[in-house]
Amino acid sequence: MEAAGRAQAARGRVPRIDPYGFERPEDFDYAAYEEFFSTYLVILTRRAIKWSKLLKGGGGVQKSVTVKRYIRKGVPLEHRARVWMGVSGAQTRMDRNPGYYQRLLQGEQSASLEEAIRTDMNRTFPDNVRFRKDAEPCLQGPLYNVLLAYGHHNHDVGYCQGMNFIAGYLILVTKNEEEAFWLLDALVGRILPDYYSPSMLGLKTDQEVLGELVRLKLPAVAALMDGHGVLWTLVASRWFICLFVDVLPVETVLRVWDCLFSEGSKIIFRVALTLLKHHQASILEATSVPDLCEKFKEMTRGRFVTECHTFMQRIFSEPGSLSRASIARLRERCRARLLAQG
Repeated sequence: MEAAGRAQAARGRVPRIDPYGFERPEDFDYAAYEEFFSTYLVILTRRAIKWSKLLKGGGGVQKSVTVKRYIRKGVPLEHRARVWMGVSGAQTRMDRNPGYYQRLLQGEQSASLEEAIRTDMNRTFPDNVRFRKDAEPCLQGPLYNVLLAYGHHNHDVGYCQGMNFIAGYLILVTKNEEEAFWLLDALVGRILPDYYSPSMLGLKTDQEVLGELVRLKLPAVAALMDGHGVLWTLVASRWFICLFVDVLPVETVLRVWDCLFSEGSKIIFRVALTLLKHHQASILEATSVPDLCEKFKEMTRGRFVTECHTFMQRIFSEPGSLSRASIARLRERCRARLLAQG
């Protein structure tokens, strides 16, 4: 009874809508979240003071050992857009191309591109009050513009499902269409090459790379997956396509993205391996393919992923060494295998 009372009290204190506009799900554990957030708030306050000192005087954010360390410990929301723009190279590109974003919106027309984007508008974050048609202002307009401009900017990609969720998060963080566009360009064009091209070769390659890493680091999990004939595309494709959006809690996704913009795509493998290693015992209990799929869903819920600060510390310790060179070698091998398969 006492626990039920605590949960009810927490429900009264924790807002039903989070700071980004997302409604808390029905089964949201308000008491556990309140307990976590009371300690996390202390960390956030301390980090905000350090970041304010680091960024005083304005100017762009350049990559450095200090900035990398600070980013791993978390970027306060008020500095996040500026830090992402700086470390990803998006700020430099935007500064070098004044007026380019507006010209893309006013330029060529493409009925098929417009239709593809429009179709996904209402499917993008129906649980976020800021993306609803009756919101004031409604973020569907900026989202449509960013995706349309990107489709004109990168004809090889155009528009691909999944990009709407990524652009949506970028708009929530930057509150600026043009910055969201240049960050999307950094992700799709440089950090995640070939993830969203028609062949999706980069995406398929990285899913194969994850399989190889699991074989090396968690052989029992790999053997179980192989035994059931389960491909990584079945259980982990959203991890890659949506960069954990709608998979992990919002604040955890943003902490992962802090490092993604700073350190590149190998962060995705660190997150995936940490989830798998932590839940290995549970995964190995699976006796069927549906059971295995359910285990993968359970992995992305609960305290382990909600407590984002501890989770981020884990992703840099639990998977062990993951050098750029070893990832590059695995990518080369997996890519060649996929191309040979046609």
